[in-house]
Amino acid sequence: MRVSVIVPAYHAASTLARCLAALDTQDFPRDEFEIIVVDDGSTDNTAEIAARFSSVRLIRAEHRGAAAARNAGARAARGDLVLFTDADCEPTREWIATLCRAFADARVVGAKGAYRTRQRGWIARFVQLEYEEKYARMRRARRIDFIDTYSAAYRRDVFLANGGFDESFPTASVEDQEFSFRLAEQGLAMVFVPDAIVYHRHAATLGAYARRKFRIGYWKVRVHRQHPGKLLRDTHTPPTLKMQMELFLAMVAAAIAALFAPAAWFAVSALIVIFFISAVPLLVFIVRRDAPIALIAPLLILLRAAALGAGWVAGTPMWFRK
Repeated sequence: MRVSVIVPAYHAASTLARCLAALDTQDFPRDEFEIIVVDDGSTDNTAEIAARFSSVRLIRAEHRGAAAARNAGARAARGDLVLFTDADCEPTREWIATLCRAFADARVVGAKGAYRTRQRGWIARFVQLEYEEKYARMRRARRIDFIDTYSAAYRRDVFLANGGFDESFPTASVEDQEFSFRLAEQGLAMVFVPDAIVYHRHAATLGAYARRKFRIGYWKVRVHRQHPGKLLRDTHTPPTLKMQMELFLAMVAAAIAALFAPAAWFAVSALIVIFFISAVPLLVFIVRRDAPIALIAPLLILLRAAALGAGWVAGTPMWFRK
């Protein structure tokens, strides 16, 4: 089974070389996979870095976003499977082989791997623990409905037959989730492969973390407009996370009401208590795996809910567009 690894790259000069070096040293027969870099209209030396690797097939494209870049790579691919990772990721040596094993089952059309990080900063460690909580949830699912493209694989014919990623998403956001929801709604089988690992540099500052969550919240409105059934449940997102976003928005509304009706402060207090009770499962998870991070986790859980909620509010007009 031949494999095509597709890496979309936009202004990726600072990270792309490490990604491609990791792909060049895969523990997989070299004549059975190709590496395709799609330069998404970069104005730095991203293309020049990709061209230094003799094993890389470089495609230059106008800047239209990660979804369009990945689709261009899939159309040009020669493999039976298309594997996706990002220019800021470093796959482990076994990454290709591990993802490919999932497709020994002919019913499987898609597979999702996992993040790790080498960062030791507290915020990045919290981000990793967030992912680990979600991975623990996905391990319990026989099939999944949620694949993000930092470590992903699809049967190429299924990917193309379903139109690939929605190119109307202008930036890398949640277009990969939308595609996997589309496949899941057809009853197609996708699986979690926790050992298909790529190393990543997570957000390392409060500002970067908040901006990323805001962007996710904003574009989630559009995804849920297209797939309203996923508002309540998907195999990746803990129900407490959605609850916390709703609780935070309710706290804000109650606090505004309290400016005119002081009795509403009781509602604010009750909502705060409920919010932090809902955070207990994640806090216990963190204590068991990286106890010092529990000291900052309550603040970051609150910031996460605030940023996701603000993004959702900002994106709400999309729900009503035709």
